[in-house]
Order: sequence, then structure tokens, then C-alpha cells
Amino acid sequence: MRFPPGQALVQTVDFLTPVVDDPFRFGQIAAANALSDVYAVGGEPYTAMNVCCFPAHTMAPEVLAAILKGGLSKIEEAGAVLCGGHSVEDPEIKYGLSVSGAVDPDKIATNRGLKPGDALLLTKPLGTGVLATALKAGRPGAERMEELMHFWCARLNRTGAQVIRELGLKASTDVTGFGLGGHLLEMAAASHVTAELFLTEAPFLPEALSQAVLGLIPAGTIQNRNHYLPRTLVRPGLDELLVTLVFDAQTSGGLILGVPEALVPQAQAMLAAAGDLALHIGRAIAPLPTGQALSLV
Repeated sequence: MRFPPGQALVQTVDFLTPVVDDPFRFGQIAAANALSDVYAVGGEPYTAMNVCCFPAHTMAPEVLAAILKGGLSKIEEAGAVLCGGHSVEDPEIKYGLSVSGAVDPDKIATNRGLKPGDALLLTKPLGTGVLATALKAGRPGAERMEELMHFWCARLNRTGAQVIRELGLKASTDVTGFGLGGHLLEMAAASHVTAELFLTEAPFLPEALSQAVLGLIPAGTIQNRNHYLPRTLVRPGLDELLVTLVFDAQTSGGLILGVPEALVPQAQAMLAAAGDLALHIGRAIAPLPTGQALSLV
């Protein structure tokens, strides 16, 4: 790999158990999820290696081939090169990528870069943890839910990284296992600010809401809520279910971008032109005297 002058190396590794039934789609989602950490700092993926666990003696090799083809399709879409990987025999399927990318060290965004007054933009909807649970439970409407999972979870956060670079943003993180609330709280705490989240602006997928009302809430979501809620200020009267779903454990979620107010229209226009969400879901404010890093209003 010939490394570009003036660039810094960014590396990540991530892999998942299946969240949809179709192996090709699962490969795409797992790859997009792994690539996301490079995009979250404003970087560009250069190379990727497969990380795979597969029950080779009990499952058809065509399933593994479809997973790897799905992953390769996203690696190529990202403009990166697949250069190998590693697999092991395992009773449970797991797949993901180890990704190496490059970033301009003067244009890197981190979860420590929020400043009071920054707007918080979110680039994908919420509720994929609930949908994955509903799929595993064989709930009615599973085909529609899998389509939604594939559409959003396999979507690259590439444009978000472009926004970071072109607008010089300093604060970003992606939304994955800790949910929107957990990742936002960690981002705010690292930045020594409080993140104020406008609950009515949080883009919950209607299909996820309808399943959550029936009680299909993942154990990981409940664990997130119980862990982060003591560090969260919740305005009285907010819907308890929506408060819980703020912490829904996401798969390959969107980016949270901290955007100076003057740059919000430009950032939203860039994201919208690419088909991403560009929802203004909150803002960074001065630290609360009570110490909570997240405020739901």
C-alpha cells in the first residue's frame, strides 16, 4: 500500500452475527458497519480484510460465498481494495472487516470535538435494533422489516465523511451498539459539554415503533437504557417508550455530526443531495451543574 503524503493511518475492526436472513444482504450490512468507523472520523477506506466465522460442516458453502460477495460489493462501493482475510470454523456465523484508511490529520473529527452551540445532525433513522429482534421472532411483516434493515444498514456513511472534510467539522461519532443516547452521551462527556436531544425530532422508524409497542425491545436496548439513564436528565412528561428507544442498540447506524450553526444549511444540503438524512436532532450546550452529559427535552 503506497501511503499518501500528508495523511494519517486510521484502522478499525468490527464483525456481527446475522441481523437479516439473506446472506448477501447480511454481508453488505456487516461491511458497511465496519467501514463506518473510518467515515466517522472523516477518513477514506483504502484496504479491507475479511473476518469470518462459519459452520463449514453444517452449512452450505454457497451461504459463505454470498456473505463474502455482499461484503465485497460494499468494499468496492467505498473505493477500497479487499486484500485477504481470515476465517475459522465456528457453530455461529460471524462476519465483518478489518479496515485501514487514511485521513488528513488536520481535518480529523473525534467524539471529543463538540462545542457549546454546535447543532447535532443525524444521518440515518433509528430502530434497527427493534427490527432485528422482530425479524428473529418471525413477526408478521418480516419481509418489509428486512427491506428496511437492508436499505439503511447497508448504506455507507461516505457522504458524512465528505461533510466532515469539506466543512472542517471537529466532532463526529457513529451510532451503533450503545444507541443514539449512549453514543451521544459519551460524545458529550468527552467534549465536556451537555448534549440536548430534541426527542420529538428523533427519527424513529414507524415499523420499529409498532413492534416496540408490542414489547419487542432488545435486551441490549434495555441494558443501554439502564446504564445511561442515571447520567441523563429527562424532562418530565416525555414518552417512556421513546426514552427507552433513544438507547436502542443500532446496527450500522448513521453519523452524529457536530456542526457549527452557520454551517448547518450547507451540511444538510450536502447530505440531502446524497439521499442521507440530515435531521437537526439537538444541540450542544454548556455543562449542566447537575453533571448529566445528556438532556432529553
